[in-house]
Amino acid sequence: MRNDKDAALKLRLNGKSYSEICSALGIPKSTLSGWFSDVVLSETAQKRITERSQKKSLDGLIKRNKNQTKLAWERARQIQNSASKEIDSLSKTDLLIVAAALYWAEGYKKLLVRKGKEVTHHPVSLTNSDPVLIKMFLRFLREYCKVSEEKIRADLRIFPNQNGKYIQEFWEKETGILPCNFGKIYTGISKSSQSKRPYNRLPIGVIQIRVSDTKLFHRIIGYIEGLKKFV
Repeated sequence: MRNDKDAALKLRLNGKSYSEICSALGIPKSTLSGWFSDVVLSETAQKRITERSQKKSLDGLIKRNKNQTKLAWERARQIQNSASKEIDSLSKTDLLIVAAALYWAEGYKKLLVRKGKEVTHHPVSLTNSDPVLIKMFLRFLREYCKVSEEKIRADLRIFPNQNGKYIQEFWEKETGILPCNFGKIYTGISKSSQSKRPYNRLPIGVIQIRVSDTKLFHRIIGYIEGLKKFV
């Protein structure tokens, strides 16, 4: 028996795969297949080859999945970048429509009722945790509705483990709302949000923007009614 065949046989009987033997001795896989097609391996050797093959297949699958995930994220970014360029300006009317839609989705619209009667005072109130969404609504209040800074107020809701001072400073910077117009910080989870999300999903808490202006409230409700005409 050739020396290289003898060495290859020893490796094969020890549970080495054709790829491993080829790498170690430089013998083509086709040659190894011809040499050892009738070789009966021990249970231990066969188990070793099978486990290695399965691991290699799993590693290959994981690698393919990672590559596919990377490609999917790249395609998503390209789509998002392309879509972003479709919006190249925001007119006054656009701002009105965007804000009305935001209030329709996130604002307080139910008329206040006390002792079975509708009250005459209805504040504008929108609550969210997204700083960009909040800033868009504030832009609407300031630029379109001409609401003065003194009338724009804010309340915060945070979780027990969060730093209220830090979070208020964050929102002061993001919104430009006067520090004195921030009300009491509420700690805890609202009943509607209990058991629905972990605290770390809202690292900057939730802010409520308030403007005590009944006429503005009804204007915004009217804007929403205007949007409904196009549904």
